Amino acid sequence: MRRREVSILQHAENEHGGLFEEYIRERGMELRHVPIYETNEIPPVTATHLLLMGGPMSVNDEEELPWLITEKQIIREWVAKGRPVLGICLGAQLIASSFEASVYSCEAELGWSPVAATKREIFPGLPEQFEVFQMHGETFDIPHAATLVYRGKRVANQAMCMGSALGLQFHIELTLEMIRDWISDRSSKEQSSILTQSRQYLPGSQRICRIIVDRFLSAPAENFTWMHPAGHGSG
Repeated sequence: MRRREVSILQHAENEHGGLFEEYIRERGMELRHVPIYETNEIPPVTATHLLLMGGPMSVNDEEELPWLITEKQIIREWVAKGRPVLGICLGAQLIASSFEASVYSCEAELGWSPVAATKREIFPGLPEQFEVFQMHGETFDIPHAATLVYRGKRVANQAMCMGSALGLQFHIELTLEMIRDWISDRSSKEQSSILTQSRQYLPGSQRICRIIVDRFLSAPAENFTWMHPAGHGSG
């Protein structure tokens, strides 16, 4: 049997796998980091599972960052084979752009805000509404044949399924230390407010992370779709 391995495509030094890495190691799965922010290129991806992390760039910057073209092609190839993909923030926007949906500027979100399920049957173990951490200034349209899974109040499209790929505009991988690092350039008042909310909402966010990541890491290496709830088939 092929050994299960997760490749993390990392676009910024401080936007690493966070809690994902802890959960991957708990399962005894191999973990391979691809530091695109250092190499500006993507080697062949041979893992069984693919994690696409966030980053400050736009998915539209293909002329300046040609590796974006490669990454989008990899996403299309993986979805065509039903190989499990999980994209966070920029990663979600990359999934959308890979399937010809527009990604464009929106009202910037930083901090905690609620999202509500539009297809609750996909994740029956999650609450109908919960608080998530946001840090983005762009949003995505939903590709043809994809399904909106979570909707927000200020920025509507917050999560979508495209076959074997799940894109989350929000961050579920965070620790308090990561949040503190990400907001270090904000005013003292804003930092204090966000950190107070983080101490309140992080435990719930981390439970949600565990449920979603367990589903992702349990997925078969091929012929997977997020549209079937866990335990109800995967082809």
